[in-house]
This record gives sequence, C-alpha cells and structure tokens, in this order.
Amino acid sequence: MVNAVLMSIFGLCLGGLTVASALPQKRKLAEKEQELQRVLDQERQVIAAKEDAQSACDAIMEDPEYLEIHAVDRLNVHRPGTTIFRMEREN
Repeated sequence: MVNAVLMSIFGLCLGGLTVASALPQKRKLAEKEQELQRVLDQERQVIAAKEDAQSACDAIMEDPEYLEIHAVDRLNVHRPGTTIFRMEREN
C-alpha cells in the first residue's frame, strides 16, 4: 500500500517535471513562429519590390512610349515643339 502511494507521488512528480520542462520550449516555439512570420512578410515585400523594378526595367527596354514618358517625367527631357503640362501637389 505504501509502495503504491509512493509510486503515485513519484508519477505525479515526474509528470509535473515533464510539463514544467515543456513550457519554455513552447514559449521558444511561439517566438520562433513570430520571427518566421516577420521574415516571410519581409520576403514578400522584397519580392514585390523586385517585380515592380523588373517590370519597369522591361518597360524601359521594350516600350519606347514608356521610355519617353519616363524621360519627360524624371529628366525633364521632351521633344521640340511639344507642350508639357505639369500639375504640382499642394502640401
């Protein structure tokens, strides 16, 4: 009878230690999952920026109209005899 009680107490202690040792692991897992989510969000942003830059580069290389618009807008270069209208934002 005493052995059964001691074995029960030992089992409870062993179970408690197992649960107590799993808590820090669970907390680390949650932290790592948050870090993974942050890195995946950054990766999505970088991929989107890369795709935008690639499409702009492709348009400059392949589309003369886009190149002309880009030159007029960014470099203030235009063909002789054309009139350029610019609208400025008010801050």
